[in-house]
Amino acid sequence: MTFTAAERTAMRRALELAAAPGVPLGPNPRVGCVLLDDEGASVAEGYHRGAGTPHAEADALAQAGDRARGATAVVTLEPCNHTGRTGPCARALVEAGVRRVVFAQPDPNPAAAGGAATLVAAGVEIDGGLLLEEARALNRVWTFAMDHGRPFVTWKFATTLDGRSAAADGSSRWVSSRAARLDTHRLRGLCDVMLVGTNTVAVDDPLLTVRDVHDVPIERQPLRAVMGERDLDPDRRIFDDRAETVHLRTRDPERALAELWSRGRQHVFLEGGPTLAAAFLRAGLVDEIVVYVAPMLLGAGRSAVADLGITSIGEALRPSVTDITVLDAPDGEEPNVRLTLSPGKDR
Repeated sequence: MTFTAAERTAMRRALELAAAPGVPLGPNPRVGCVLLDDEGASVAEGYHRGAGTPHAEADALAQAGDRARGATAVVTLEPCNHTGRTGPCARALVEAGVRRVVFAQPDPNPAAAGGAATLVAAGVEIDGGLLLEEARALNRVWTFAMDHGRPFVTWKFATTLDGRSAAADGSSRWVSSRAARLDTHRLRGLCDVMLVGTNTVAVDDPLLTVRDVHDVPIERQPLRAVMGERDLDPDRRIFDDRAETVHLRTRDPERALAELWSRGRQHVFLEGGPTLAAAFLRAGLVDEIVVYVAPMLLGAGRSAVADLGITSIGEALRPSVTDITVLDAPDGEEPNVRLTLSPGKDR
């Protein structure tokens, strides 16, 4: 694979465009595109602004007009080859007379893949793999979901220094600080499903919505999912009209994820109690762990996770720490630490 300096610069710009603020997450990937003329100068650029809007290539082609003929299209993702709410980008590039296409990441979505073959068949020169890892990181969750055929699962919990998520009397407000709770809402907003167990709904009666710094629900709300076989009181707050809610009547994490996947969901934020967390961990279906650690000791109370069937140190799950952040402590609160971990699959 041979790429020019201008193509490398254009790909970095395309990645910046794809990551533009305000673009809603899911179900589509973030994509950017830059069109270059024969001398490597930028002709036009574009990016995808969310489901139902023009794809990045179409956005750039619309701005370029006749200048697209003979140009090189530098795109963060292999041009799509299917017709959905918009037409196939591979065909649009061919019809615009683009001479060469450079892309970073092959499209892992079987419904959209094949654009490169369409371009080659039409006589367009293609080259792929430029800044591949950067492109995969940009769409980390979407890429994982496409590769594995299931949603990416982030397990979030708050704990004391001695691993307690609630006191012996069951009280848990507030194990985490206000800063940690605000940060949790930020992370909730990056997902398209928030999942809890039926016991959490029955006992805690959570709203399970994403709220801003003023505790006001934001406009776009993830799906609220409850997992478990027991019937629930329809007056629980999770069944109000502030967001869509689904009851997954299963105790099997794989079945729950399969149903969410069939609904087009790609990122599950697991906020249930210790029993639900243990079920997903035992099944090897936790892909990221986010834990807020509060500087307090309880000595007794509810553990953050239920029995995992581990009886010796040698069998312990050993997640790898990928980030440590100390959250600011407003109003005289003690600071909390947010740990982000990759669980690994081996004990």
